[in-house]
Amino acid sequence: MSEMARMREYAEGGGQEDQRRTHATAWVPTADIFAKDDDLVIRCELAGVEREDVEVSLSGGVLSIDGERRGEPEDVTYYARERYYGHFRRTMNLPEGIDGSRISASFENGLLEVTVQGGADHPEPERIQIGSRTS
Repeated sequence: MSEMARMREYAEGGGQEDQRRTHATAWVPTADIFAKDDDLVIRCELAGVEREDVEVSLSGGVLSIDGERRGEPEDVTYYARERYYGHFRRTMNLPEGIDGSRISASFENGLLEVTVQGGADHPEPERIQIGSRTS
């Protein structure tokens, strides 16, 4: 019982978010980025998000995943709050020369998978030797 009372005090004393999130403070979903053959694959975890609430776009070589998780419970007292609701945004730079025709996306069971065809097939960056400065 004392543990429940402590959790209630925590929730009433500021354990909740005090302000609504904006695009600037939106939550950022977790993602895995990996190469599969010559393709670049981005898997983004979006549990509780509906397909129609997700948008994938490409602008200036930057892939953006925007959306919203709806259904936040109202009139509840949280004892712990680890899930975020509201708008989210995740952006990542793609290799040079990628256009939208080489990108496809699928969404199933709260997992968004974006595939960039040939996105993993780019040369490794050239390493630059760092020297010491002599006076």
